[in-house]
Amino acid sequence: MKLIFKIVPRSLWREAVDSGVFKGAPVDLADGFIHFSTVGQVRETAEKHFAEQQDLLLAAFEASAFGDALKWEPSRGGALFPHLYDQLDPACAIWVKDLPLAADGSHVFPELGR
Repeated sequence: MKLIFKIVPRSLWREAVDSGVFKGAPVDLADGFIHFSTVGQVRETAEKHFAEQQDLLLAAFEASAFGDALKWEPSRGGALFPHLYDQLDPACAIWVKDLPLAADGSHVFPELGR
């Protein structure tokens, strides 16, 4: 099982759960796909795009669950990032956990396994 991760504001995730569909965060909508990160990328994603942001969640998904709608495309320094060219049902998350801030402003990650 290959997990991929989405960092998302709690309020946006609640809306998705209530409606049964996650269409993406504003950056996803602007780019035309939902941004995900692998286990080796998610901490850098948090540092680069969510620095010192509070009230975030980390959602884990099985990459193969998205079929052909998930594309692996080069981004930072040529690394391949998972991009979903579709909306998703938030119920397909394997887990969703808090992504709190430490005293130094960095995010405290949960165990990233299943």
